[in-house]
Amino acid sequence: MLLSDSLSLVATKLVRRLRESGFIAYFAGGCVRDALLRKQPKDIDIATDAEPDEVQKLFARTVAVGAKFGVVRVLEGGFEFEVATFRSDGVYLDGRRPVSVTFSSPEEDAKRRDFTINGMFYDPIADQVVDFVDGKSDLEHRLVRAIGNPSERFSEDHLRLLRAVRFAVALDFEIAPATWKALTEKAYQIRTVSHERIRDELMKIMGDPHRVRGLDLLDQSGLLKNILPEVSQMHGCEQPPQFHPEGDVYVHTRLMLSLLPADVSPLLALSVLLHDIGKPVTYSFDEVDQRIRFNGHDQVGADMATEILSRFRFSNEEIDTVVEAIRNHMVFKDTPNMRPAKLRRFMGRQNFSLELELHRVDCLGSHGDLQTYDLLINKQKEFENEPIIPPPLITGRDLIALGLKPGPRFGEILEAVQTAQLDGEIKDRAGAFRLLQTLEPSIQASEIEKLDR
Repeated sequence: MLLSDSLSLVATKLVRRLRESGFIAYFAGGCVRDALLRKQPKDIDIATDAEPDEVQKLFARTVAVGAKFGVVRVLEGGFEFEVATFRSDGVYLDGRRPVSVTFSSPEEDAKRRDFTINGMFYDPIADQVVDFVDGKSDLEHRLVRAIGNPSERFSEDHLRLLRAVRFAVALDFEIAPATWKALTEKAYQIRTVSHERIRDELMKIMGDPHRVRGLDLLDQSGLLKNILPEVSQMHGCEQPPQFHPEGDVYVHTRLMLSLLPADVSPLLALSVLLHDIGKPVTYSFDEVDQRIRFNGHDQVGADMATEILSRFRFSNEEIDTVVEAIRNHMVFKDTPNMRPAKLRRFMGRQNFSLELELHRVDCLGSHGDLQTYDLLINKQKEFENEPIIPPPLITGRDLIALGLKPGPRFGEILEAVQTAQLDGEIKDRAGAFRLLQTLEPSIQASEIEKLDR
């Protein structure tokens, strides 16, 4: 058998039940592609000539998620399967979905799909690939090729433009010449696709080990300037050669992406991609010292990233992570001169590790100096056996017990005591209370003694 895991065994059971009831049924699409590539499919879709109401009669637990398009979800053996009726699509008016569908044959169903490598069927009973579109040949030749006329396939569903790039990246395949030509000609149509759909495809590309090739394909196809013009505008934005001998801002960013480990968070890759988007709009040339400057590009870039990520409907947590990485990426140069308290607070933030990796590739992708990075790694080792931000020596509850009322001064006092603690100036509650008396002389020593018994 092509597949023999528990998922495929349950799926085969569904196919057999459809067959015994007089219907044609195959595994369909991406699961066939993955199995032929010796990859374990994450899910298995089934295509059949049984219509939705017939599928629902055959299986006990079903959900008609897309009965209009012939799709029924079947729950069996702890898994979910999409069982879809073979169909031909009507006209596409919105660049995403057909207005209507007509139930049809396996061959017609295969021909309305996107790429040949996704258009194959597999008969698990006969253990045979059913291929009407030469998908197996393209798989062997490592090609992403649109089924039929590529311009028509892209015009039907504009998201296929991005999916072509994503499959080429994920599989490390080439895009067939005619498909590539149509993709470049139709790239502008990606603007009609919802931002959420574009976001999902983009994050898969950024999360892939071949993300640099993904960026190249997006750029060369014209998709990049249509979905992320702020990144495309980094082309030709020159930088001071003494700090950036590698070239312009786009070259620098691309180089940084190439220096990331293969398996990294897509949010880190996205932070790298966007970290210098503020440079083109802050570019200036200082005539006095004959130097290119990008004053405030980190803050401008953070604001631009907020707008971009909000546009693509990222979550607030994801936006905060990326925006803070961009906002802080120039702060790293100041860390060698920070007082211990400020450094500890900087390193104690939730996403410091992500920002530190951004800093590492920022250095390697420009001047190559890793002294600050090495210093921070050594600091992390120093803090391995103790919390970077230790528990506070005194709390707001202590201040209330001493008769102070919550307010702005409250926070100032607690921060001052914590700063002294982080700087190593005080090490216990006794030292904290001594400092407290200097900050608030009205507090009586007798009250502190009562509290600290």
